[in-house]
Amino acid sequence: MKRIIVIALVVLVSIPAFSQFKFGLKAGVSTTNLSMADLKTVTSGNTSYTVDAVTAAKYGFHGGAFVRLTLFGIYLQPELLFTTRTNEYTVNQLNANGSLTLLPVVKQNFNKLDFPVMLGLKLGPLRVNAGPVGSLLINSPKALISNPDYKNNYSRITIGYQAGLGFDLFNILTFDLRYEGNLKKYQNQIQNLTGTKFNLDDRTNAFVFSLGLMF
Repeated sequence: MKRIIVIALVVLVSIPAFSQFKFGLKAGVSTTNLSMADLKTVTSGNTSYTVDAVTAAKYGFHGGAFVRLTLFGIYLQPELLFTTRTNEYTVNQLNANGSLTLLPVVKQNFNKLDFPVMLGLKLGPLRVNAGPVGSLLINSPKALISNPDYKNNYSRITIGYQAGLGFDLFNILTFDLRYEGNLKKYQNQIQNLTGTKFNLDDRTNAFVFSLGLMF
């Protein structure tokens, strides 16, 4: 939370230095890939489970508002976005004879408030930009294992980054394609009653496309 507050203060202090101000609304989609270093096996009493990530690309959605502050072709663009993302895992029961009882794929839905702060350069209608992204998880995703011996832990606040290209049309419509990465590993963990933690995901990454309207 301290990092997000610092980013917000930097943005507020910088506003008077910029000469052109625009407000906008934007929405779009993202594709996310999830990776795990290896297959996890967790045990509760006499029952064991295997946990693995479904690595195919998942689609998410986002929407919100932004302001663009421009001076001599350089701009600062803070944004506030509601963002959704879905992670999928295979959680199967491991039997005593070594066989697996296949269970349905577990889908975890993540709803977040994202706060990107992009610093960019305008080259005519084209833009190049990059900056940090603070994310606040605002829901409680579904537990992977329905067992009282285990609980899921989620990083509520994370810091990442975005970088990409943009295009403005008639100074009204704005398009962006960005790559988003995470600076922190293991946002999702399973923890048993003894305190042992099983890290489930590596850094997630996404390609983010959005369409905006400036006023």
